[in-house]
Amino acid sequence: MSRPIVVDSVAALRVQIRDWRRGGLSVAMVPTMGALHDGHISLVRMALDRADRCVVSIFVNPTQFAPSEDLDKYPRQLARDLDKLAATGAHLAFTPGVAEMYPVGFATRISVGGPSSGLESDFRPTFFDGVATVVAKLFLQALPDCAIFGEKDYQQLCVVRRLCRDLDLPVEIIGAPTVRDTHGLAMSSRNAYLSETELEIARQLNAILRRTATALAAGTEEASSTVEAGRALVEGGFQSVDYVAARESLTLGPWRRDRNGRLLAAAWLGKTRLIDNVEIPSA
Repeated sequence: MSRPIVVDSVAALRVQIRDWRRGGLSVAMVPTMGALHDGHISLVRMALDRADRCVVSIFVNPTQFAPSEDLDKYPRQLARDLDKLAATGAHLAFTPGVAEMYPVGFATRISVGGPSSGLESDFRPTFFDGVATVVAKLFLQALPDCAIFGEKDYQQLCVVRRLCRDLDLPVEIIGAPTVRDTHGLAMSSRNAYLSETELEIARQLNAILRRTATALAAGTEEASSTVEAGRALVEGGFQSVDYVAARESLTLGPWRRDRNGRLLAAAWLGKTRLIDNVEIPSA
């Protein structure tokens, strides 16, 4: 088991990638905030299939957390993460600190419209600006050929694709299917916050979304279906539901029955916020 090269500065990252490039090697990147689980590892495996070298960034990005959110509590377990990357075969872990990514005087922020509108932005208005800014920095630091993002964070995936198109960033963005446990719960670092009782409740989320997506594809009216899904989540034990919404799958604009759609949801269990999404087949 060979441990990945670990660097924590942009300069060291660029030196290593420059050496790979000189040898004619392609590079894939997997941006993460650490606390790696099987979902992250599936992204790393896809990156290894797509390129000669795989870079995994591990950085808990403060600019995508609002003051009321769980930045300080977000799990950090670098040694365990590096063991997982070694077992998977990743070549390099980029582990910058906040001062490296946002040095004193940092004053630039990227804002992406379009697919960032609504859904998560209605409840986390600063989130996607923080995501877009850190992802743009990572891409400019590493200059990968491609980057892998999980479909669990579907709106984020759409925002990153829009970012690269609009700014002509020469990075192919590849979406990877959501990895789930045997009960259908999407893998998430925040699942570690859930008690056993809460885990049982959480596992209803995907089942309710799939049932609703099937009904929508069969012709059920959109507004009543999404309201009913929210009601089912609360009746199943969720404290509250931020949204259940149908969107067009490429732009996240209003859903039309003649196009592929995505049903997205966010709901609370205690102090933990869970998100998930499923495909709505076209009519």
